[in-house]
Amino acid sequence: MKKIISLVFMFISCIGIYAQQIMDATAAYKKANDLLERLTIEEKALMVRGYNKFFIKGFEEKGILPIYLSDATQGVNIRNNLPDPNVVKQLERSTAFPSPILLASTFSPDLSYQYAKAIGEECRAGGIEVLLGPGLNIYRQSQCARNFEYFGEDPYLVSQMVSQYVTGLQSTGTAACLKHFYGNNTEFYRKRSNSIISERAMNEIYLPGFKAGIDAGAMSVMTSYNQIDGEWAGQSSYVIKNILREKLGFKWLVMSDWNSVWNLEKVIKSGQNLEMPGSYNFGESVLGLYHQKKITDSHFGIAEKDLDDMVRPILATCIAMGFYDRSKYDLSLLDKYQEHEKIARQVAEEGIVLLKNRDNILPLDPTKNRKILLTGKFIYEIPRGYGAAEVIGYNNVSLIEALQRAFGRTVYYIEKPTVADIKEADIVLLSMGTQDKEAIERPFALPKEDESLMRYVTKNNPNTIAILNTGSAIDMSAWNDRLAGLIYGWYGGQSGFEALTDIITGKVTPSGKLPMTIEKTFEDSPAWGYLPKGASLYNELKNEHLINVYDVNYGESVLVGYRWYDTKNIEPLYPFGYGLSYTTFTLTKPRLSSKKMNDQMIRCSVTITNTGSQKGAEVIQLYLKENQPSVLRPEKELKRFKKIFLNSGENQTVEFEITPEDLAFWDDETHDWKVNSGQYSILLGTSSRHISHILSFTKE
Repeated sequence: MKKIISLVFMFISCIGIYAQQIMDATAAYKKANDLLERLTIEEKALMVRGYNKFFIKGFEEKGILPIYLSDATQGVNIRNNLPDPNVVKQLERSTAFPSPILLASTFSPDLSYQYAKAIGEECRAGGIEVLLGPGLNIYRQSQCARNFEYFGEDPYLVSQMVSQYVTGLQSTGTAACLKHFYGNNTEFYRKRSNSIISERAMNEIYLPGFKAGIDAGAMSVMTSYNQIDGEWAGQSSYVIKNILREKLGFKWLVMSDWNSVWNLEKVIKSGQNLEMPGSYNFGESVLGLYHQKKITDSHFGIAEKDLDDMVRPILATCIAMGFYDRSKYDLSLLDKYQEHEKIARQVAEEGIVLLKNRDNILPLDPTKNRKILLTGKFIYEIPRGYGAAEVIGYNNVSLIEALQRAFGRTVYYIEKPTVADIKEADIVLLSMGTQDKEAIERPFALPKEDESLMRYVTKNNPNTIAILNTGSAIDMSAWNDRLAGLIYGWYGGQSGFEALTDIITGKVTPSGKLPMTIEKTFEDSPAWGYLPKGASLYNELKNEHLINVYDVNYGESVLVGYRWYDTKNIEPLYPFGYGLSYTTFTLTKPRLSSKKMNDQMIRCSVTITNTGSQKGAEVIQLYLKENQPSVLRPEKELKRFKKIFLNSGENQTVEFEITPEDLAFWDDETHDWKVNSGQYSILLGTSSRHISHILSFTKE
């Protein structure tokens, strides 16, 4: 059986999808001006500062309702610590979805849409107008303990996933908030870090995801904690006015991250709209600055126009989204929780990555009578990321519960197995991982006790299958070769271990792909040496005094992730885009519609066949390379991908369209995108290091 499909991978504009729900900017700003005239200077001052920690101040008698902002990207963080809990009726429960990096591992923008739509429906049920997500900072280095909240190392993959996330979320009437803008790629004393990023790297690596979200219609953006070129992002006119508003064309609400700005006058004049959470820690109030200007008539202080410029986008955003004209709660959406659980489970099934399967030890047949020893961490506990992104969930199924449902008593748990226990087992399932959270960096190496257990178990049983629950790469160099099987389970949410068990038993064929590179040692990373000299990592949130600001030099420029490893010819442990299946696939020799590109697109078609005995899915990845570049360019860059599901023996032809824009790089001399004439290569494969075919064409 043969199917033929045509694919055009472009950033998807949401305009046609929900134009009926979101008002045109011109009309929204006109209505905002009408509301603005009703506000006193005192009310304006209150609107630009957060209220009740997670709210925008409202004045109901003037038709302006309070607006609830809630974390996070992977579900609704239900807060029980609001100063005034009566302001909103909190949800009794929210679905714990898999972490966004697991979502990215699905390589499925369609699933990103469904995932975000489900979260948006729970927001609407809980009276939440703005979800403080998606988080989309680039995975630059493995020690950032907030990587689990993001979508990996590749800007094209991030853009595709974020575009659909925004579209899905906002289709429910919930506003997306893109965060953290921008250059927030470390959590080590994040308020003291100064990101020094070249113009080219900014445009090619760190802005595309935000551009995709904005092009998809995102209605709010959150600035980051770090400095950009010596100024905190949340109070930087360059970051907000020049980059976000002028360059990317963003028209709507901009808010600071919580307690991330320090100079109130700079904040007000930077293009920022909302200082969160609204604490008075500047020594001067908004009104104090206003009266200073009014009395002295100097260049110090602020004028009422400055406040108007802050408030106007807040009002316009809320008007455009209909926040002031609708019922706060849509309780009918509470009936969709079962559907949301199914989506969460499907994401886990498609995003869990099988990295090693020696001698096809997996899947394990539950009907066989053998001894399966379970040991390690997260046996009864659900692994998840912590901080603002934490979601507790409900109907949580533990690892031991899920496995024993499938295998019965053949699976047994021993907390501290002896050598005899390990050797006597036919199979050892070793569950390990990390507890990642914002505001810290965690070491690339596992803690000594965990590392010792990994070495101890793998040394004594060659049939060890490791299950790793984490938010980014970890050091596996000492025991990776000893493993019979390796599964990257990430943080799978409330249904994650059920999905994992279905993969272990073969009920589900794994199809997840790594959205980042796993290096052999951290010294191989392009970010190696980013910590200040003499610095050491810490485990708990530190009180960050704003002294000793340190520079984070992005010296690798555009060579982030696989771009670095491929260009520098450094062998990774597991490459970007890699993931095994229980079946096999082949790609036929691809065909080009033309070997010359002018100003028109060319088409590349390839047929994929499931040559194995199981149904399954493969991700076709198309990379581009300029053969003789005029500047340093990566060895290859991901430009298209498609996940294809096939039954055994089935095939499908996929057609990718490649445009001149796909060949472009940022030219620092002209400060614009540039496309060189000359020879280019198309590389088709199933990971950045598993390329099946290479074709060439000429750009005239």
